[in-house]
Amino acid sequence: MPGDLTPGPAPALQPAAAAAVDEPRRSPLLAAWVRFVYTLQMAVTGVLSQPLRSGLTALSVVIGVVTVVSLIGIGEGARRSVVAQFASLGENVIIIETLDDRFQFEPGLAEELVERVSELAYATPVVETEAAVRWRRERGNLAVLGVNEQFPLIRDHQLAAGTFFSDLHVRQRSRVVVLGYNVAARLLGGRSPVGQTMTVEGRTFRIIGVLNPKGTGQAGGIDDMIVVPYTVAQQISGVRNVRQIWAKADSPEQADLAVARLGRIFRREVGLSPVTGGGGGEKPENPDEAGGVAPPRSTGSRLGSAEELVAVTSLNQMVKEADRANRVMTVMLGGIAAVSLLVGGIGIMNIMLVSVSERTSEIGLRKALGARRTDLLTQFLAEAFMLSVAGGAAGLVLALISRDVLGAFGLQAVITPQSALISLGLAVAVGIVFGVYPAWTASDLPPAEALRRK
Repeated sequence: MPGDLTPGPAPALQPAAAAAVDEPRRSPLLAAWVRFVYTLQMAVTGVLSQPLRSGLTALSVVIGVVTVVSLIGIGEGARRSVVAQFASLGENVIIIETLDDRFQFEPGLAEELVERVSELAYATPVVETEAAVRWRRERGNLAVLGVNEQFPLIRDHQLAAGTFFSDLHVRQRSRVVVLGYNVAARLLGGRSPVGQTMTVEGRTFRIIGVLNPKGTGQAGGIDDMIVVPYTVAQQISGVRNVRQIWAKADSPEQADLAVARLGRIFRREVGLSPVTGGGGGEKPENPDEAGGVAPPRSTGSRLGSAEELVAVTSLNQMVKEADRANRVMTVMLGGIAAVSLLVGGIGIMNIMLVSVSERTSEIGLRKALGARRTDLLTQFLAEAFMLSVAGGAAGLVLALISRDVLGAFGLQAVITPQSALISLGLAVAVGIVFGVYPAWTASDLPPAEALRRK
């Protein structure tokens, strides 16, 4: 009826009403995403609006990251170099040496120690001297190393060509020589000199082998030495006894046990008191009964304790100590360098506070239009984050360049992924930490007060 105002069914409006009911369920996530994207856009705009200021701020982080990565790299490089030098001398090697010129070992002691100390597998007396060498028209002085046939096994040093001398060569004082790699390379320009002859101190020696290269400064410079039987080296140097014995155990555990047993042997058989420095031990009447250890006759002055006369050193322990010391040094260098990152973080805070004061009216306008405190907090934290990440990335690139520059000056720097990630993580953490206060200040401004400021 025309006057009937009774509402009728409106089925066409029911889907729209259902949509209106479902819309609020999706809107919080969508609104949060839109706010987040818009906040990031505002942060990027804020950073790029002042490129010079932003660049100088990031530069402080760049310097901090370069310093941290470079110093840690130098410390790591030094650590690896020291460890490599010790490792090039062989594994489980024990060095027995005299610390007093008046006290020396008989060469036969090396063989006796292997028989008496079950943990030792090999041992060799060592004679180090220098000799005039001539090969064809080449003349010069070379370091000479005198050892027995067990040297390659003790020092884990293989041959590049030829063979090593045998026990028969040692006992017969055969004039044979094994060349270090660099010496052999200089003689024939890379060709094997095995079978050739050379003159050492006026005596003709036959070249029977060439050692594998160890590298510059490795294995005591063996690449630039010549190796002969120790009996021949005694003739060249004019000495009868030796000051060093190199021994080798089969495992690190046996090396530690061998060091302990050797220490007891020398404390007992040298015949000197380790406390008073003389007269406290049982001194054998016959040096042969002391396993070849022949203490010199004193002329009225004491020689000192057994520990002052003989040093028994495990290279394994030296490697561990050197590695530990260099790790501590690396951590100290990294800690010192981290101060520069702290300075960079203070720079970020300073610039962000300036940015907040300059954009006070913008902050008030945004809050008046509905911006939340979390939006402003996220915006300024994002700006600090971008500055620190950009500075950290640039710092890593410059650190890689500085590594090559340091290498050109002979200073090894090793940049590991761990040190790079730690430095970048510190840079980001510094940016966020020092950006919190400016961001909190910006988000805490009341809209009315912010709009009144110019």
